[in-house]
Amino acid sequence: MNRTISSLLWVLALQCALALAVFWPSPDSQRTAHEPLVPLLRERVDVIYVGDEFDNETVLARAGERWILPELEDLPADSAMVDKLLEAIATGDGAWPAATTIAARQRFQVASYHYRRRIRLFEGDGILATIFLGTSPGFRKVYSRNESQDAIYSIPFNVHDAPGNSDAWLDRKLLQTRTPLGIVADGYSLQRDGETWLSGIGQAPDQRELLALLGALRSLQIEGLASEDEQRDLAAAEADLVLKVESLAGAVTLELFHEGDRYFIHSSEYPLYFTISADDYDRLAGIDVGLISGEANLQ
Repeated sequence: MNRTISSLLWVLALQCALALAVFWPSPDSQRTAHEPLVPLLRERVDVIYVGDEFDNETVLARAGERWILPELEDLPADSAMVDKLLEAIATGDGAWPAATTIAARQRFQVASYHYRRRIRLFEGDGILATIFLGTSPGFRKVYSRNESQDAIYSIPFNVHDAPGNSDAWLDRKLLQTRTPLGIVADGYSLQRDGETWLSGIGQAPDQRELLALLGALRSLQIEGLASEDEQRDLAAAEADLVLKVESLAGAVTLELFHEGDRYFIHSSEYPLYFTISADDYDRLAGIDVGLISGEANLQ
């Protein structure tokens, strides 16, 4: 009896040893599990190509402390959007992969031939990494894979926040004037002296009208770019309103246009025409000349 029990114990020990040998993670598998999605410093990335599943692709380039859009006359890109993308990719460091098989690449849409986004990161002319973004496993999550790895990670990101068209990356605040010092428009002019504003006729502007104008300049947001046909038409059109705004950053001229239910703006800082909302158009074009100039005080 004791001999039988001893034999069974030896068999059990042997089975345990075999199981450990088969299923114990090897050094290579441990390294793969903890391998960063992008094993590099974000500061090294100075050019990003973002492609989508429809073969659209845009390029973002670092210019000093900001990002620009070379395909759109070097217009400023939304740096917060770029930082959000790079930060999400960097979170793959230390995470366990959701899958590693070739079949999973197809299922999660992170294969080199089947993806929702392809992010190519460059340092100068040298490519640092190619990242594929695929389907979503949950709210604000997306599957991702580095082309050079088998591991597929889930990272905190929304694939729609990495569009493949350039104008979607535009900095919506690029025309804002935070601290105007002088404003000249059709029918009135304003100049700031310390904390006081005076109009061109030496009168104090109506305070509510002044705050409305300053607020409109500070919060002005573009919605996108005018179409190619609209760009040509607007270049030949006469503006509805011309605003010359002086600030610590310099002087700019803003021209406002409208065509039907479409509203546009052009800045002397940039070569292209932008679309804006009807509300932003009205806030700038609807200023009461009599109140803002102080003429109402003379009556």
